[in-house]
Amino acid sequence: MTWTLRKKIFLGYGITLILMVLILVWAFIHLWDLGQASEAILRENYRSILAAENMVYALERQDSAVLLILLGYGAEGWKQFRENEGQFFQWLGRAKDNITIEGEDKIVGAIETGYAAYLGHSPQIKPISVAGSQKTAIFYHETMLPSFLKVRETCIRLREINQENMYKVSDHASLMAKRAIWSMGIIGFAAVAIGVAFSLFLSNLLVRPVQQMMLATQKIAEGSYDVEVPIKSSDELGRLTEEFNSMAKKLQAYHSLNIEQIMAEKRKSESIIRSIDDGLVLIDADYKVTDLNPMAGSILQVDPEKAVARHFLEVVKNEQLFNYVKQSIESGEPPPIEEKQKVLTVDRDKGRRHYQFSVTPVHARTGPLLGVVLLLRDVTRLAELDRLKSEFVMTASHELRTPLTSIGMSIDLLLESAPKKLDGKELQLLSAAHEDLQRLKILVNNLLDLSRIEAGKMEMEFSRHPVRPLLAQAVDSFRIPAEQKGVALSYQAPEGLPDIQADGNRIAWVLTNLMANALHFAPSGGTVRLTAGAFGPFVQISVSDNGPGIPYEYQSKIFDKFVQVKSNHILGGSGLGLAICREIVRAHGGTIWVDSVPGEGSAFHFTLPVAAQIRKGEEA
Repeated sequence: MTWTLRKKIFLGYGITLILMVLILVWAFIHLWDLGQASEAILRENYRSILAAENMVYALERQDSAVLLILLGYGAEGWKQFRENEGQFFQWLGRAKDNITIEGEDKIVGAIETGYAAYLGHSPQIKPISVAGSQKTAIFYHETMLPSFLKVRETCIRLREINQENMYKVSDHASLMAKRAIWSMGIIGFAAVAIGVAFSLFLSNLLVRPVQQMMLATQKIAEGSYDVEVPIKSSDELGRLTEEFNSMAKKLQAYHSLNIEQIMAEKRKSESIIRSIDDGLVLIDADYKVTDLNPMAGSILQVDPEKAVARHFLEVVKNEQLFNYVKQSIESGEPPPIEEKQKVLTVDRDKGRRHYQFSVTPVHARTGPLLGVVLLLRDVTRLAELDRLKSEFVMTASHELRTPLTSIGMSIDLLLESAPKKLDGKELQLLSAAHEDLQRLKILVNNLLDLSRIEAGKMEMEFSRHPVRPLLAQAVDSFRIPAEQKGVALSYQAPEGLPDIQADGNRIAWVLTNLMANALHFAPSGGTVRLTAGAFGPFVQISVSDNGPGIPYEYQSKIFDKFVQVKSNHILGGSGLGLAICREIVRAHGGTIWVDSVPGEGSAFHFTLPVAAQIRKGEEA
């Protein structure tokens, strides 16, 4: 007969199961005996004790009723006497039905005889109660009281013999419980000992070949494929060991064939990494640098060989960049980074260098995250060109303001004095030139403001401002054009809305720009609404309309410079208004975004920080 692993395990668990069944049967028998003993206590003694107690109580109440009658309370006394007489006979009947102890029937008979004698004296109570206090006292003490005490003592004797029997049965049950505990303990200990012994034998039988395969697996993991596990059985573990040995031989053959190819591929990958012109840093899931190319070593000013296996912060020494890497490793996705924050600035002896970085997680085809790749691209020249462009735009805008002002004054003078000298076509051309000049002045002012904000040269005068007046002022400034177009304006701000810390003129400019756009796109009979609400340490202000909305392809770049949505509503602007709004809101420490569904309208939202609360005793 071949003993398979299944049969061995089944045999082990079968023996344990049989021992458990024996313990359960043994426990059931003893628990049944204990239950029978407890039931006997209740059946044989408790009912008799309860009957004796109630008979004593009813007899005492009748004795009290006799005293009431003798004292002159006849009606009340006879009522109490008759009620308790019925109670006594009821409990006496229960005692007669529950005679289970030797001698108990004689006691119950004595109770019945004595109580009959006691009731036999009751007809004398009424005539004695009117015979005078001396005769009444003699009758009670010599006749009623001795008869009462005799019946009461007999009832107490009935209770006592049942209590004594209850103690005997309880001692017997306690003895049975102790025997059950000892017997179950001995059988349980024997079962545990047998089970532990067999478990040790079975576990040794099962674990020994598994441990041998574990040691062989460790050797294979270390690169030593010349291993063989001895086969000591013909069961499933023996066949598993045989298959393991076969696998080890195949791995050894495969390793011998492919080690050179694998090493060649590794050298090729390392060569590719080192030949990339951009800086490349590989970080594993434990935030340790696994590799970096010479360009990354030059950017970070570290030796590539010494940087490997060190923590990322030790190599890069930039906590913000480490937070981006940490977010990518924890989420498995590239971290959300704004475009302006994707630049790492490094100071060198030859000047400041700028590197645009990206953090990309690396996943296996099927498996957990392997790590992330940090790419550093030198954008110093682009940053310098952007700076020169901003300075050029600022300078050109500033230089254009003076001649534009002069031209504007000249056109204004001509419009005031020349209408009588010019014909209609010439006057129309002059008016068109005036309108184009105004748009040009707005464009130059917007370019100048945007350049100042980007360069950090626009001064902000921060102060405490309530929100409702700002909304009311923005709505009031557009009342007339809204009425002309048939658009309903409204604003809403809850009571108790905290004040904001902001430059009032700049925020008013933002509201005016957003309101102008919303009013332009709102259809005739439409609505434009301003709302505000508190969200943690910020106040959110929203400008919404029910116009045609913004196409989805424009929503991600609507705040970029010179971007205008292609639609039937032509603003004729420069595409700088929303870009300036974004820079002003950012300068306040807030955020601006748009929610829009094409065909259903748009809503522009921006947040501003809440003003710090003024402490008591301080002046605003």
